[in-house]
Amino acid sequence: MLGLPKATELNKQLPKKAIYAKFKMNTAEKEKMDKDISRITIVNEVSPSKVSLSPGKEVQSFFVILVALKRKDYSEKTINTLSNLIPQNLILVLQYDDKAKLAIYRTKLLQTEWKSLNDLKIHLQGLDFDKVWENVVLQIAGMNLENGNSLDAQIEINSKKEKIKKEIEKLEKQARAEKQPKKKFALVSKIKKLKNDILMFK
Repeated sequence: MLGLPKATELNKQLPKKAIYAKFKMNTAEKEKMDKDISRITIVNEVSPSKVSLSPGKEVQSFFVILVALKRKDYSEKTINTLSNLIPQNLILVLQYDDKAKLAIYRTKLLQTEWKSLNDLKIHLQGLDFDKVWENVVLQIAGMNLENGNSLDAQIEINSKKEKIKKEIEKLEKQARAEKQPKKKFALVSKIKKLKNDILMFK
């Protein structure tokens, strides 16, 4: 899966009941997970014994988990919970019908767009697992490190930019619909300021 080496492939079912029991989940937590997820399968283990890469100081291996979803409009909280329950570095392949997306948790849940499952690929770039994992996170987040930022700092900057962009979109919609010149001017001025704020991020 994901174009990873055949040596990494697994097909190990991860029963939800086992997760519920191991982490002592209460009834409400079980119901939330059961509402979104039908099946969990470990499909790849990427480790030094399976690929020609050196262990990193922080990352020695990672797993790819296929999560079969019951609904496309799943709760991100459920995916966050799953990511945080399993104490491993995880790439989650979220599949609904014939579409899938990749998700990874790094300070927040990062996701790709929906695609055909066969079109989802991950490239192992780097000399050791620390660098490879960093590049995996960047690939899934769809971003690059800028101005010497650390990975976590870049994620925070991108999150702030995205929040501002959404606010700009909302204000632009309001400005287009606004009939009163004075109010329209105020909205346009606010949009201009927010666009300048985005340029300030480094």
